[in-house]
Amino acid sequence: MKFLGIDLGWSSGASGLCCLDWQPEKLEVLALERRLDLSEIWDWIDDWLPSGRPGMVAVDAPTLVPNRTGMRLCDRLAHRYFGRYHAGCYPANQGLAFAARTVQFGEQLTQRGFTHAPVLVAQQPGRYQIEVFPHAAMIDLFQLEQIIKYKKGKLSDRRTGLQQLRACMLTHLPNLKPLISKLELAEVPTTGAALKAMEDCWDALICAYIAAYWWYWGSDRNWVLGGIDPLTVGQPQPLDPVKVGIFPFLATGYIIVPRR
Repeated sequence: MKFLGIDLGWSSGASGLCCLDWQPEKLEVLALERRLDLSEIWDWIDDWLPSGRPGMVAVDAPTLVPNRTGMRLCDRLAHRYFGRYHAGCYPANQGLAFAARTVQFGEQLTQRGFTHAPVLVAQQPGRYQIEVFPHAAMIDLFQLEQIIKYKKGKLSDRRTGLQQLRACMLTHLPNLKPLISKLELAEVPTTGAALKAMEDCWDALICAYIAAYWWYWGSDRNWVLGGIDPLTVGQPQPLDPVKVGIFPFLATGYIIVPRR
């Protein structure tokens, strides 16, 4: 199995890309880069996961957007459970400019044989795709009390945030299960353009790791936000996706988040 993380440029701009390879009880980083055009991204995906090869693609972008207005159920649930950490996600609906691009991306993954996997059997080979949200994942994977702020603000603040993110990844990703072996990350640069490039790549690395974590543990150690609002059935936390089944998640959209 290979795990591809894609920090998709929602409307335009470059996308961060990462490929993790599953070896016996560990992961290895095979690629960490950026591509600008969608055609280049599809070539990259096809190179790492040609037709028939097992793997999972984790996309940081709304690939299922059934609602014309407002926000998706999974977006509301992200705010409910992760808003206290400043990790509520950006709402998506069909009226927003980026929706056509991100939904089409998911549809083209489906055409390549990557089926949506809000429910799966852990460690079962296949061709899957999932939607992920790195900020919420980092809260749980790195045991944070608040998101690491590295995307906005002054250059010095962004550098500090990326240095914190680098330290967290080097500390946790080689020690979690599954672990990333021999993880090497460049030092944080000093210019704005280089910081943005590093941000995109590191977000893609987190996306790829979420895919591996979801595949390895399934619902035992992950939340699946979406499907049915737990409060409507008297439950404070996300429902067990195995019991809910796949179709409610496909109807509302979903986000995979590792559990704290």
